[in-house]
Amino acid sequence: MRRDDRAIEGLPVRLVIALVVGVASLSVMLNMISGVQGLAVTELDARPTPEVTTPGEQDLSVTVVDPDGRPVAGATIVVTADTARLDGVATAQTGSNGTATVAVAPTLGPNREQGTLSISIKPPAGGQYADRRGNTRVLVVAE
Repeated sequence: MRRDDRAIEGLPVRLVIALVVGVASLSVMLNMISGVQGLAVTELDARPTPEVTTPGEQDLSVTVVDPDGRPVAGATIVVTADTARLDGVATAQTGSNGTATVAVAPTLGPNREQGTLSISIKPPAGGQYADRRGNTRVLVVAE
């Protein structure tokens, strides 16, 4: 039995056939998904103005940009309390310039000198945008 080399005669042919079938299958799968756009996701960032504010009623302007700094229209800005207090949730949608104005009235807790407001972004529907990383927080400081 040690001298029987016939078993490996068919092995190279089988490997070539498996390789050809695998490449053909991969080609078909890639053609099927070639029309699908946006397997990559673009991360959005929020740029609040001002970044440091005081307690009380005021307008907060937030610009939503893509990684290249271009404004993104149709995104929804959500401002919530973090370590500073805020009655409810403030929302606004960005216009064509990528900016939204949100009315907020932050307050600080007892014996607190400062706190923060959290900003999150709901990307426009049907796009390849996402907001997975943390955004700039707005610092609220006592006067």
